[in-house]
Amino acid sequence: MQLQVLNSPFTEEQAELLNRLLSTLTEPQKVWLSGYLAASLNSLAQAPSAGTVTSSNAQQATKEVTVLYGSQTGNSKGLAKKTAAALEGSGVQVTVSSMSDFKPNNLKKVQNLLIIVSTHGEGEPPDSAKTFHEFLHSKRAPKLDGVQFSVLALGDSSYEFFCQTGKDFDKRLEELGGTRLYPRFDCDVDFDEPAAEWLHGVLGGLSEVQGGAGAAIPAASVKAEESVYSRSNPFHAEVLENINLNGRGSNKETRHLELSLEGSGLVFQPGDSLGIYPENDSTLVEAILAKLTWSGEEPVTVKQGDVRPLKEALLSYYEITVLSKPLLEKIAQLSTNVELRELVSNATDLKAYIEGRDLLDLVTDFGPWGENAQEFVSVLRKIPPRLYSIASSLAANPDEVHLTIGAVRYDAHGRERKGVCSTLAAERLEAGDTLPVFIQHNENFKLPENQDVPIIMVGPGTGVAPFRSFMQEREETGASGKSWMFFGDQHFVTDFLYQVEWQKWLMQGVLTKMEVAFSRDQQEKVYVQHRMLQHSKELFQWLEEGAYLYICGDEKYMAHDVHQTLLEIIEKEGSLTHSQAEEYLAKMQQQKRYQRDVY
Repeated sequence: MQLQVLNSPFTEEQAELLNRLLSTLTEPQKVWLSGYLAASLNSLAQAPSAGTVTSSNAQQATKEVTVLYGSQTGNSKGLAKKTAAALEGSGVQVTVSSMSDFKPNNLKKVQNLLIIVSTHGEGEPPDSAKTFHEFLHSKRAPKLDGVQFSVLALGDSSYEFFCQTGKDFDKRLEELGGTRLYPRFDCDVDFDEPAAEWLHGVLGGLSEVQGGAGAAIPAASVKAEESVYSRSNPFHAEVLENINLNGRGSNKETRHLELSLEGSGLVFQPGDSLGIYPENDSTLVEAILAKLTWSGEEPVTVKQGDVRPLKEALLSYYEITVLSKPLLEKIAQLSTNVELRELVSNATDLKAYIEGRDLLDLVTDFGPWGENAQEFVSVLRKIPPRLYSIASSLAANPDEVHLTIGAVRYDAHGRERKGVCSTLAAERLEAGDTLPVFIQHNENFKLPENQDVPIIMVGPGTGVAPFRSFMQEREETGASGKSWMFFGDQHFVTDFLYQVEWQKWLMQGVLTKMEVAFSRDQQEKVYVQHRMLQHSKELFQWLEEGAYLYICGDEKYMAHDVHQTLLEIIEKEGSLTHSQAEEYLAKMQQQKRYQRDVY
């Protein structure tokens, strides 16, 4: 509805200004604005006269909410902080804590509990949530009768166990006697709007529980960022350099990317990641369009106020390289293909089909769905950003950020497959081009504040990236603590990433020790965990001296093997039982001396 002098209390000039503003707002922004205005009116209505204390204010002061987060890359922590800010704005007393820092026995004292947690790997809790997750599912967990709770679960629907950790917490809290303040929300990789909706519902639930109207804090305030540029408003960074780190004849292609952050105001610390919104390969888009009944020029609305030709939408907005169970279930509802519906109804066959296939396979095998282009794209999700561990120090390289990206290429189902962002960097990105980027802060992977403390770094392949950042930072700050690097790859001659830099740091004393493992240079494969075992006595001595240990790289194989090796070393060198070794490592994790950046 257009505001006018006749249908509103505004002057002609005010109505014109408001109409121009309202037409540009997204739905979350409208929700924020309505909540802000409601909160302002509420605070005016509740304001006591001089010298008067009202029961309403006394009641508001007693509201208490505990926000616990479990985060691997920082998303859950960021949402927890913004949730707390919104709650505090409504007069609620808020306690915010990482699950790793929260004393589980304090659960009995909690009135209202909000859980914000991601799911890692194959349905596992993030490292910072493991101990709390185990406690809550143990016999020691207290009864939570009278506790109000709500869960915000973060996940990725391309994984089988989507938002599993959040589902675990939600179910267990109910089993322990808790009552839902607001239903659980499961968020996919594009979590801004559902997170805002969840917060809006939680605030409404708190108002009902407290028996009053409460201040309506805008749900979309959860999206507020400290910087102008953010996940929802990325900075377009210019490519300064893009080189292949591997030598001629290597089986791998690892790109070293240098981007300019000049003018962005973006800052980061060693251990943080850079998010990139990539574009799909135009060759794949053309192949999909060739299978469709539309030309590619049909306009489609990708989000409110954003209309693009179908071809451009497939190229720069929608995910087309990954299939998931939720996606196929939605498509089956729009498709007339009987075979597709039969596939979706068989969980085993569906799981097997999804593995290694993309949108082109789906359209080729079962045909397009929907009556028009808009309906076709309506079930597709937005391309999720790719996160890469930052490989540089801002102190050493002002206004720049460096990345180490391994190109992903493989054959599956008779066709070559390519990683979306990695092959963009390897094949189509040149100096002078720009990439939409944002900083993803990661408080779970940070150098010790005390620079005298020893550090041990384990990072084979592209897992070397954050440790290059660590070394640059320690060189700039003159850190005096010992440092030990374990690096591995296939061949010494072609795959020793940043070799010259590591040798320089060793000569200068910035790096104390370095062990390398090149798996294909001898008949028997040698990995970083084998080098750790060879130096088990000294490694354990460093741990006893208070060393921080960091792992970066593949979670499923490398990080798992390194973890088991650590337990073996601690058990052997510390003369401990396996159970005691696990407790030793768990204590290191609680002390933030054992940190992992794994994927």
